[in-house]
Amino acid sequence: MDDATSSVNMGSKWKPISIFMLFSILLCTPAFSTSKDGLIRIGLKKVKIDETNRIASRLGFQESESLKDSIRKYTQSVNNMGGPQDPDIVSLKNYMDAQYFGEIGIGTPPQKFTVIFDTGSANLWVPSSKCLFSVSCFVHAKYRSSRSQTYKINGKPAAIQYGTGSISGYFSEDNVQIGDLVVEDQMFIEATREPGVTFLAGRFDGILGLGFKEISVGNALPVWYNMIDKHLVKERVFSFWLNRKSKEGEGGEIVFGGVDPKHYKGPHTYVPVTQKGYWQFDMGDVLIGGKPTEFCKSGCSAIADSGTSLIAGPTSVIDQINLAINAAGILNEECKSVVKHFGGQLFDMLTASVAQPRSVCARHGICPPRRSVNIGIKSVVDMSDGVSSGLQDNRTCIACEIIVQWLHNQLADNITRANVFKLGSDLCNQVPRAKAIEESTVDCRKLAFLPTISFTIGGKEFQLSPDDYILKVGEGAAAECISGFIPMDIPPPRGPLWILGDVFMRRYHTIFDYGNARVGFAEAA
Repeated sequence: MDDATSSVNMGSKWKPISIFMLFSILLCTPAFSTSKDGLIRIGLKKVKIDETNRIASRLGFQESESLKDSIRKYTQSVNNMGGPQDPDIVSLKNYMDAQYFGEIGIGTPPQKFTVIFDTGSANLWVPSSKCLFSVSCFVHAKYRSSRSQTYKINGKPAAIQYGTGSISGYFSEDNVQIGDLVVEDQMFIEATREPGVTFLAGRFDGILGLGFKEISVGNALPVWYNMIDKHLVKERVFSFWLNRKSKEGEGGEIVFGGVDPKHYKGPHTYVPVTQKGYWQFDMGDVLIGGKPTEFCKSGCSAIADSGTSLIAGPTSVIDQINLAINAAGILNEECKSVVKHFGGQLFDMLTASVAQPRSVCARHGICPPRRSVNIGIKSVVDMSDGVSSGLQDNRTCIACEIIVQWLHNQLADNITRANVFKLGSDLCNQVPRAKAIEESTVDCRKLAFLPTISFTIGGKEFQLSPDDYILKVGEGAAAECISGFIPMDIPPPRGPLWILGDVFMRRYHTIFDYGNARVGFAEAA
């Protein structure tokens, strides 16, 4: 299939995943070296979060993207449940303590791509040279089949639905290089559409899924399965070590086919995989300051997911945790302010049909006139005056639009003005979307007084200290501390479900034991 002439009939699903900044570049070129233990290591630098990154990550709010998505990675939608070498190591780059990625090669000679190694999905995809109408494809590496001697045509359409959006394209086959391993004839997706600002701002090109084949889109055999089938790894395990020492350049390592004993302390606690697809297992109770919440006293399900930055769980327990750590919701506070100062006017304008819901906030001057997202991106890239103050304005605008939409829906049910505003500040707690997208902050000066949060796995309590579960943005007096816990309610039969992302995996070295269908955790070194 020639780059210039092929066309694909793609499925298309809108992708509102919001993350990081457009103009990010790798701080160093990966250096390949062979260590004394015979392992291939790819060294990458570690980058900390800053306020500019967060401003850029929020540009997508005009497309209904949520605050939690700005520091959450990619967990595939629960509705999509579908001669041996030494262990091979791919170093991971830590982006803003919320995103880890490493480098792979596709084709012969290998074309280099940075990918997120995601245990919450099972497909490999990278941007295609056929991606002509998504701006993000122009700022990332693109796979060019005509430049590979080992490319094989496939052409089957594909679309991957993640927790908050989708990419689409078609399947191709080629050799994939990971460290010094070469996986021949690997099926992967050439992404020809990447909607939204997600990949425009991200520091990665694609995603390499490490979940079970049951959730692989198009029944494509995952890269990890091919490693095993082609006898490229000595043991049928891989492990994650995410470096917690932020001042060091190394982001971490993923080891295929073995475990590096330098990455952990003490024995691992293993739990069996209870349902293949995700790396899912049974979990006991959650404790706050050593006291049981009893939410999981009869057991809960959990997923070890390198593709999610934070820890997600049922709203009722996450609310208890955030209350215990004195976390205050940013958007909820903005919502209360809008209700206090503009609530009556917004309601009256809606009831009088003076303006359409989408334009009410703009008519009050709370939101700017509707315009292209590209304008906002340019303002961040140029670092123009007013960017920082624009963050506060953006929060207020988001809160206003959420309230207006909620009021509009309530009016359809004949709610009265008196009934709405007798709720007072509690009105914001009644607005589902305001609560669902809440990002919570903590007073950085009080971290030492916050409780431990523990998860019971395999009969053992795995504690997280405030240093583990709080993400710090900025330095000094301007620093802002963000709670590492977000609500995510997954209904039965898959839920209720906990997602233990990077906040947990930084503290606990994680072994994904495919051969024995189990997951193991030990204190990270």
